[in-house]
Amino acid sequence: MAIRSRAPLRIGFAGGGTDLESFSRLNGGAVFSATISMYAYCTIVPTDTGRIQIYSSDNKNDLEINSVPNIALDGDRLILHRGVYNRIVKEFNRGEPLSFTMSTSNDAPVGSGLGTSSTMIVAILEAFRKWLGFDISSYEMAQLAYDIERKDLGLAGGKQDQYSAVFGGFNLFEFNRDGTVTDNHLVLPGNIVNELESSMLLYYSGRSRKSAEQQMHLAGNIIHSQIKGTRESNDATIQALLQLKEYAYDMRGCMMNGDFPGVIKCLNKEWEAKKKTSGIISNETLEKTIDFAMNNGAEAVKVSGAGGGGFLLLYCDPIHRQKLTDALKSLDGAVYAVRFARHGVESWTI
Repeated sequence: MAIRSRAPLRIGFAGGGTDLESFSRLNGGAVFSATISMYAYCTIVPTDTGRIQIYSSDNKNDLEINSVPNIALDGDRLILHRGVYNRIVKEFNRGEPLSFTMSTSNDAPVGSGLGTSSTMIVAILEAFRKWLGFDISSYEMAQLAYDIERKDLGLAGGKQDQYSAVFGGFNLFEFNRDGTVTDNHLVLPGNIVNELESSMLLYYSGRSRKSAEQQMHLAGNIIHSQIKGTRESNDATIQALLQLKEYAYDMRGCMMNGDFPGVIKCLNKEWEAKKKTSGIISNETLEKTIDFAMNNGAEAVKVSGAGGGGFLLLYCDPIHRQKLTDALKSLDGAVYAVRFARHGVESWTI
């Protein structure tokens, strides 16, 4: 028997950064996001060999050890996989070690700004849940994924990625001052979804400029600078984050009403406000790429994730979609169509 799972990656349209606890615990946060048809995958094959074998295709790492109740968290090799395993054994298998082979992969490069790390944790969690059969709600799973990544492993970041991967679809997530999260799920009419998919492209700018490790390090630096700004009550950082929170609600309204000029305006305002939260979110190379896209048919461009590189979300009139695609292909990145995923994390057995 093999247990498989997949969890969808996400596009953050507005509000990113307000899900950091340093901000949301004081001001409340809000993020509007949607999952896309790009996934993190996990396969678990239970064995009776007394061994743990983990293979990761996306970061070309593997681990083979005797089954133990707790795997050391030294170094950063397969840290996500080890962190999930340790928590699963402790909380859902009475501290008894497990024997299995695990394989994981990802449709997007790690550190590319689509929530790859958090989404991988959700996919691995779901595969273990399917195997061991423990009962857990969607909110509990998302919070568990957050606790593993942010507390057990000490990796910097917010909450939106875990909740997006679990719930799926279009959502306005509210990050409350008491630490709880409220999901406001939107079911958009087909014509609105079709127009959004026809008007949007993803451009991966980081393929040849930065390794995944470099991009993750940069994203971590950006998040730390945002946390520092909120903790030190930096007025520019806090005011920008308050604007981003407001834009999350504005974006929800535009999406619900099919106000596409409003979507364009909100995306552009969101990117300008986001840059004010940290001095290292943008750079000369990134700005040149954005200017190039705007000069070749794009009407709005924003960086997905923390910033600094990775995926760009571009909005254009569908009439100019091919022109923009061809222009971007002349650069050294890669162009992807946007297809939205209605469902969150899923699992099945074969």
